[in-house]
Amino acid sequence: MLNKNKVTTLFLDIGGVLLSNGWGHDFRRLAAEKFNIDEKEMEERHGIMFVTYEEGKITLNEYLERVVFYKQRDFTVDHFRDFMFSLSTPDLEMISFIKKLKVQYGLKIVAVSNEARELNAYRIHTFGLKSFIDFFVSSCYANKRKPDASIFRMALDMSQASIDEVVYIDDVQIFTDIATDLGIKSIRHTDTLSTSKALTALGLLTEQTEMIHA
Repeated sequence: MLNKNKVTTLFLDIGGVLLSNGWGHDFRRLAAEKFNIDEKEMEERHGIMFVTYEEGKITLNEYLERVVFYKQRDFTVDHFRDFMFSLSTPDLEMISFIKKLKVQYGLKIVAVSNEARELNAYRIHTFGLKSFIDFFVSSCYANKRKPDASIFRMALDMSQASIDEVVYIDDVQIFTDIATDLGIKSIRHTDTLSTSKALTALGLLTEQTEMIHA
């Protein structure tokens, strides 16, 4: 089928595009409620520690030690970790859509995401992301995170794709703005329908896209 702009590579965020966010504010609020943690205090500590954790410079246990277990708790680290991980859910429609695009056009799929190491590994394994994502430029591996533009340059270098062959999809507007400023065609994702329409405008159309538009 038509690929009029010769797109060869998709850069995808994970949280908010393929899966729920990994450890966003709403999830931290749920954790605070479930485990009876002072949310304001946890948020202050999270704000100090999370960038370091997301960039892969400390482990999850080290993060939790500073953010949650800096005082005696009546629950264990394993209990809290299991709850954190359980909050991740897939967007099955979007995953199916990307898989079909990959097969139809032989696209290279690259995850460019802010993900902490242990949670990233859990999400990749649990939701079978390796089955259609070629490689992961995750902040925990790259030791840099969006909005740092150099993570996009790293993804371009690793994919060996020309900048005009790449489309980037993210649910955060400022991240798509940064990619656009670098010359990468970018789509602000809100749902599968709107993203499929934006990709169709670039010449990437699958049977699923046609059914969505019907």
